[in-house]
Amino acid sequence: MSVPPSSAALLNHFHRFSIKGRVYPAILPVQNRDVSGRVLIGISDPELYILDEFEDVEYQRTRVEVSLLKSSDKLQAHAYVWSNTSDPNLYGDWDFEEWKQVHKESFIKMTMGFMEELELPESKPIGATYESFYQQDDAEK
Repeated sequence: MSVPPSSAALLNHFHRFSIKGRVYPAILPVQNRDVSGRVLIGISDPELYILDEFEDVEYQRTRVEVSLLKSSDKLQAHAYVWSNTSDPNLYGDWDFEEWKQVHKESFIKMTMGFMEELELPESKPIGATYESFYQQDDAEK
């Protein structure tokens, strides 16, 4: 899988929450809030399949409108929105800079494990991969 081109973008009327016990965030619609991030351009069907598998059943791929930061142009895109809108484990703001410093390296290892499992005929859902990886990681400390 290659790295597709991307552009800085803003997703209006959404909020990026932290999830208790997880290192990755969840987004949900919230009026008067915005999520900054990147929109990936030109995703192929096989790449979209991999993203769907990675995001698992906890997220629902949803069509949204984003604003490109360079031009303010509006663009239709897909976002992975947290499925459980009343999840009691969602709180506050998710901090990308903190994630980069504290969790990025182990998250990349977990993602590599996911990619290896994706090649297997009976691969586990990403949630199971995440849980087994982080339980193993905690046991090593």
